[in-house]
Amino acid sequence: MKIGIVEVAARAGVSEATVSRVINRRQGVAKRTRDAVEAAMTELGYERPVQGQLVAVVTEHVTNPFFADVAERIEAALAPHGLKTVLCPAFPGGVQEPEYIGAIVDKGIAAVVFLSSSNTVEGADVETYELLRARRIPYVGVNGVFADGVDVPVYSTDDLLAAELAVDHLHNLGHRAIGMASGPVGNLPADRRVRGFLNAMAKKGLRDAERLVVRQSFGIEGGQSAAQTLLGLGATAIVAASDFMALGAIRGIRRQGRSVPDDVSVVGYDGSMITEFVDPPLTTVRQPADRLAQEVGRSILSLVSNREVPVGELLFDPELIIRASTGPVPA
Repeated sequence: MKIGIVEVAARAGVSEATVSRVINRRQGVAKRTRDAVEAAMTELGYERPVQGQLVAVVTEHVTNPFFADVAERIEAALAPHGLKTVLCPAFPGGVQEPEYIGAIVDKGIAAVVFLSSSNTVEGADVETYELLRARRIPYVGVNGVFADGVDVPVYSTDDLLAAELAVDHLHNLGHRAIGMASGPVGNLPADRRVRGFLNAMAKKGLRDAERLVVRQSFGIEGGQSAAQTLLGLGATAIVAASDFMALGAIRGIRRQGRSVPDDVSVVGYDGSMITEFVDPPLTTVRQPADRLAQEVGRSILSLVSNREVPVGELLFDPELIIRASTGPVPA
């Protein structure tokens, strides 16, 4: 027997019109009623049509716990409303991203979330965005505005504030030779974190901070290389642009025969759960993954229901988590 909205309406004790509104994520349905309809669909085995139910989450960092956490939270926010997320791992600025979108755009895609992907790359190809606009498919960004200059919703952690929190903490511990290990030039979050670092150092009266900025690839190896360079420049503390870079910095410091934090202090960025369990536990600036994902989910639900969403970039405050990888400047 084929299950339709008539059977669902009878099981939930509501009208067929109400079931239709729930299926299509329309407004005007009380939460209690919506939950009853969702429960009835589950009990009867009713499946929403796939057409128009897929949300593509495009990201490079599938192995990074922070981005995995955000993607999972976005999925949790959208699933109760019948939207299914599809994870699309793609190198920012590469050919994978337009290939992914091109392959699924005719499969009923409802929206796209660019989770620190091509929206973080300066001068990225706008082919993907043009395709989505041509098909009237909404998209949003996380931690990076879009190269084509079109105003769409973007949700980002305040990188300038993040750098200021890290520098303030280290400065209060007596450090003055504070170095920055950041990502490559042209990566928007990396550029912003460097700018925030330089601004924060200038506020402390430390004017020669540019020489203590090292740009490397995001990741363990990049952090290790940056730390070795910064130690040669006399840094007693390192602000890293990611937790992975911070862990690489700690490895680089130890390979130079020094210890953390007795000789050199290290601050990470992202705040993934694993940082609490490394040795030493990592002081880090935590991005608000929960609030970012909630806002992304809320905007996607509004956009696919043809409701207006404010465009432009909305900034979220990060939080400094102090642990054992930072300490007073060595005598």
